[in-house]
Amino acid sequence: MKRVLSLLLGVFTAMGGFMDIGDLVTDALVGARFGLGLAWVTVVAVVGIALYSEMAGRIAVVTGRTVFDLIRERTGARMGLSTVIASYLVNALALIAELCGVALAIELLADIHYLLWVPPVAFLAWLVVWRLPFAYMERLYGLLGLALFVFVAAVWWFGPDWGAMWHDATHPTVPHGEGHATYFFYALVLLGAQMNPYEVFFFSSGAVEHRWRPRNLLEVRVNAWLGYAVGGILAIGIQATAYLVLQPAGIHVEHLSQTVLPVVLAFGQVGFALAILGIVASVFGATLETLLSSSYTIAHHFGWTWGKETQPAKAARFHTLLLVTLLCATVVALTTVNPITVTIYAVYLAAVVLPLTFLPILVIANDRRYLGNRVNGRLTNTLGTIYLVAVTAGAVAALPLLIATKAGA
Repeated sequence: MKRVLSLLLGVFTAMGGFMDIGDLVTDALVGARFGLGLAWVTVVAVVGIALYSEMAGRIAVVTGRTVFDLIRERTGARMGLSTVIASYLVNALALIAELCGVALAIELLADIHYLLWVPPVAFLAWLVVWRLPFAYMERLYGLLGLALFVFVAAVWWFGPDWGAMWHDATHPTVPHGEGHATYFFYALVLLGAQMNPYEVFFFSSGAVEHRWRPRNLLEVRVNAWLGYAVGGILAIGIQATAYLVLQPAGIHVEHLSQTVLPVVLAFGQVGFALAILGIVASVFGATLETLLSSSYTIAHHFGWTWGKETQPAKAARFHTLLLVTLLCATVVALTTVNPITVTIYAVYLAAVVLPLTFLPILVIANDRRYLGNRVNGRLTNTLGTIYLVAVTAGAVAALPLLIATKAGA
């Protein structure tokens, strides 16, 4: 039973990593605009994020130290600091988007403007991080997030032409009226939404919070590959429902309510309730992940005492940074910035900083001084190098694509 429960770290990471507000919005948006023509990006993202999360988790359980701690030691303080600053800023921007995302989902239920929900959501996030044990946190929101499978069920309910869907997914084309630059811009945005750096650092830190040891390596691998596979299935389910319902109607996704519209058409109020439950749970889980990851990265780099389970008096700087980051994100969210715009830019910047995340992890995962005979194998190194080259190329192309497409307009 303990091993089964431990797998929920992977499920929770998938809910809050893959299925955060960035992915929920982006999946519906690309499904409505490009059909299943970008489903291949999700497959690529699942393999890539699972691959690097497994490396980060293996580093943590073998050494008992986290990735950022070793990055500083292995690559030097200067490179380590540039990575930590970039990761913190992306995490903070993502946190703003997640807070707005939870509030937007609640607004659909309560019909009260989402800005009024932002402070209560932020307070609840702080309370959960402060009081709820790590294991209970991941089990609760990870399991509730599985309600998002209602999107997968809706695909079956619509009774689509499976052959046509498979053809569209395996033979991607740029739809009429969309340019190639826009297509690749949204491919990059979707990649950033599904391979967000905070997922890797949360996974690594979670392994330490769980006090996993080398005997838990199998659990690390199963958590990474199974958890993100679950997230990938849900992501393609949302893309498919948008492809079946929103694209024929010519609807461009500009609000979270449009993401859940296909489920409402399929299952009515029951489908709506399940969709909102899954969205609130998964996006709130992402709020916790981004909040914790923000403090994890800084604390690991500077060698502070850290840990959600560590008493605040013994990790005062870590918990103070948590609170300050949350307060700043709440203030920015309340300035009436467009939450969808914030979400798009958050996942866009996540794609840009991926090389800074992947390179040091790949280097450390091959260092026998840290991992001994548990360094990467040939297949892992080959795939890891391919992904590093691919995300670096994406980061180089990001700014030209942003300018050429006017942020996907």
